[in-house]
Amino acid sequence: MSGEEAAPAPVPVVEATPVLGEPMDIMTALQLVLRKSLAHGGLTRGLHDAAKVIEKHHAQLCVLAEDCDQPDYVKLVKALCADHNVSLITVPSAKTLGEWAGLCKIDSEGKARKVVGASCVVVKDFGEEHEGLNVVQEYVKSH
Repeated sequence: MSGEEAAPAPVPVVEATPVLGEPMDIMTALQLVLRKSLAHGGLTRGLHDAAKVIEKHHAQLCVLAEDCDQPDYVKLVKALCADHNVSLITVPSAKTLGEWAGLCKIDSEGKARKVVGASCVVVKDFGEEHEGLNVVQEYVKSH
């Protein structure tokens, strides 16, 4: 036995990304941003916690569901975001937002089960830099 054994080659890590050359749409980018933020512990869900984070000036982005049936809820979130200069993005469905924010169970096939709706989600920390974050930031600047 000689002491010169070949070291195993490192395995490249491949992330799930959209097709190259094809621009990422805002909803796909937002989903990616929310998942990365959740993984880094920078996501707040629900009105009470969202209001606390916005009031403390720790919020970087607020996501609100359009199908929220309580007008006072929507009015409060929009007013807080306007007062504290927090960017606001709306998504069509609370169930979709809840799934993106991790309020669901993932079955063995990788599909979301028992999804709980979320009307408001606030991002405190985006986590790492990625293409989805750049798309969301460009969308916020243009709107």
